[in-house]
Amino acid sequence: MNRQRSTTPGPPNARAATTFRARARYVWRALACLKPYWPLVLGAYAAVFASNGLAIWMPVVIRRIVDTGIRAGVARQIGAGCALLLGLALVRGLFTFLTGRWTEMASQNVAFDIRNRFHEKLQALSFSFHDAAETGQLLTRSVQDVDRIRFLTGRAFLHVIQMTTLIAGIAAAMLAMNARLGLITLSIFPFLITSAFILGGMLRPLSMQLRDKEGALTSYLEQNLRGAQIVKAFGREQAAVAGFGAHNRDLLDLQRREARLRAVYLPLMQLLAGAGMLLVLVFGGRQVIGGSLTLGELVAFTAYVAQLAHPGRRLGWIVAAIAQSAASAERIFEVLDLTAEIRDAPGAGALAGVKGRIRFDRVSFAYTRSRKVLDDVSFEVEPGEKVALLGGTGSGKSSVINLIPRFYDPTAGSVLIDGRDIRSVTIKSLRDHIGIVLQDTVLFASTVRENIAFGRPDATEEQIVAAAKAAYAHGFITELSDGYDSYIGEQGVTLSGGQKQRLSLARAILKDPEILILDDATSSVDTETEQHIQEALHRLMRNRTALIIAQRLSTVREADKVFVLDRGRIAAVGTRSGDETPHDQLLRTSGVYVDIYNRQLRPEGAE
Repeated sequence: MNRQRSTTPGPPNARAATTFRARARYVWRALACLKPYWPLVLGAYAAVFASNGLAIWMPVVIRRIVDTGIRAGVARQIGAGCALLLGLALVRGLFTFLTGRWTEMASQNVAFDIRNRFHEKLQALSFSFHDAAETGQLLTRSVQDVDRIRFLTGRAFLHVIQMTTLIAGIAAAMLAMNARLGLITLSIFPFLITSAFILGGMLRPLSMQLRDKEGALTSYLEQNLRGAQIVKAFGREQAAVAGFGAHNRDLLDLQRREARLRAVYLPLMQLLAGAGMLLVLVFGGRQVIGGSLTLGELVAFTAYVAQLAHPGRRLGWIVAAIAQSAASAERIFEVLDLTAEIRDAPGAGALAGVKGRIRFDRVSFAYTRSRKVLDDVSFEVEPGEKVALLGGTGSGKSSVINLIPRFYDPTAGSVLIDGRDIRSVTIKSLRDHIGIVLQDTVLFASTVRENIAFGRPDATEEQIVAAAKAAYAHGFITELSDGYDSYIGEQGVTLSGGQKQRLSLARAILKDPEILILDDATSSVDTETEQHIQEALHRLMRNRTALIIAQRLSTVREADKVFVLDRGRIAAVGTRSGDETPHDQLLRTSGVYVDIYNRQLRPEGAE
């Protein structure tokens, strides 16, 4: 079933092209994350300016060494000048070290903060977002895109400031030393800078495509790894390899396009930078011959051009890197700016003193606008009742249990617990009173103990063991190599289906909730184990409200009520009356139930 809401953002490659102003906004938002670390940032920029000042001063010292030392034949001037150059180089090296140190400290902190915010946002976003989102895309954003933001807030923008101020300072020094030669030499740099910005403008949309394709590749790989058993069982290894190869080929094509752009523009910028040195030698040499320029000034000019060549060539790469980082910032803030559809209402209060009465009041619900999954459903469950939900595929059973803990909100009507609309209470307080065992058992790559205590991390060892015993999991747990400290692997791959479900049930039992939701909780256990679990559940559900989606007749016969759903509506309701069970009653009164019984429910002993 497709559960994507129309309000969920479309895939990244469907986004409209953003304007330069919008791209710049993402860059500034990323830089604003440096605000808590402004002392480090100010220190780094102060060190940059100091380093640039020393770099501009060094060719002046070289000019004096040549003119007052070498040409004048004064060895003392040469020694003093060289000592001064060495001192300037050492001090500049210290400033460079401080720049890198402080910049990385600030940018790493920014990356740390953004990763935490990103993960917190993913936890806060509603199921409708996760229904539509691809895991690989989210992994790419949380790792690679955040790392590019780290680069943007660190060395990238700092390099731009360093290079632009160095170019401006060198230009001023050259013009002050010899205005004519300075203008001739600098005439080449507007072309160099223009080429750099053209490269950045071309690389930016390509960078977006690269990030999206990397996410698609990661998603495909993640799906194949999770479904490795199915892939092998159906002999689809070659198809999986071919599919991955196709995604990999698309990524390679984009990377080649990026490489071609760099291969053309970067040598061009190097050529333009080299042309500046040629202009100095040609026109500067003539001025030295004519006597309007000293040899020391010519050497100083060549030193300045050499200093300009590096930022000139690097500027194109940095601009392109900033363009890539802007694309990454857009992908990160695109998620951070999302608003969870399911959130606490203003003034929502805590749900306390829960008795467990559940009421659906004319509830309708749709995952998409195209078709309702629930249509005007109304029913009431009394505190302590054990209710079975039955229906065919797509009848709305899972939707009913998804609405109770507010995984989704109804599109019409209301869900009430003890007479309170659950939208008027805080989500945390609501879910604190609900225990859930899902059909698709979710376990974490951790120890048995940590998985059982997931919903109650402060539980004692005695409480954890008691919950495991109640779920009839204690026996197999003690047989594991490290008992409750055994590491069970991702999704509990080292356990059988029945063992995983019993751990999931123990987790719900330990939480000790007033309301239990069991989605086919005993579908993967044998008859004997199911009987043990049913006995434990019977004790556990005393004075608790329980809603169960079950495929076994024994569960239906134990229920106080049975709701039969068909095409999103309540088709029949069976209630316990004297010695007559809901099952017996529905066999007499509901053709829909009889059909479900014949197709789905298994008679006792027919395992």
